[in-house]
Amino acid sequence: MNYNHFIAITNRHLCKKTDYLQQIKHIAQLHPKAIVLREKDLPLEEYITLAKNVLQICKKEDTTLILHNYVEAAHVLQHPYIHLPISVLSSILPSDNTLSSITMLGTSIHSIEQAFLAKQFRCNYIFAGNIYETNCKPDLAGKGLNFLKEVVKTVHIPVYAIGGISLNNINEVLSAGAAGGCMMSGFMQQ
Repeated sequence: MNYNHFIAITNRHLCKKTDYLQQIKHIAQLHPKAIVLREKDLPLEEYITLAKNVLQICKKEDTTLILHNYVEAAHVLQHPYIHLPISVLSSILPSDNTLSSITMLGTSIHSIEQAFLAKQFRCNYIFAGNIYETNCKPDLAGKGLNFLKEVVKTVHIPVYAIGGISLNNINEVLSAGAAGGCMMSGFMQQ
């Protein structure tokens, strides 16, 4: 199976079959487009320690690692790839030097208005969702493929569908114009 249309989103709470770092190594060996280290409930120091270990795995497997939410970790590790929630990105002033060392910036959006914001912030890519219903947010209806098509048409930067994306529906997502899809459970529970 070719995973180059997928971005793997981590969640150590879903990793029950094996050691977390072993699971990350397995995912990296599948060579997805990237791995986003989304362990947002960790204290900063623990996140930095984890990120160091995951960075070593990703370098060895030649897989791109994108840090999530912790700008301080990106600075400490001198890692120029980060994904920030749109709310965090919106709180950073345009004249602020916080992101000056970041060369790949992404965000997640849930509306066309947020897609415009992401474009204004010069994001290199966006995650648009949730496209389908997902176990992570069972009470939230999926926005559907028409929403995804509208985002793709609006921003003209790579858009990755998120929310309920799987091997079974990735072709629908690609047909809607997305650059790929983000998958959490499918990677963390393999």
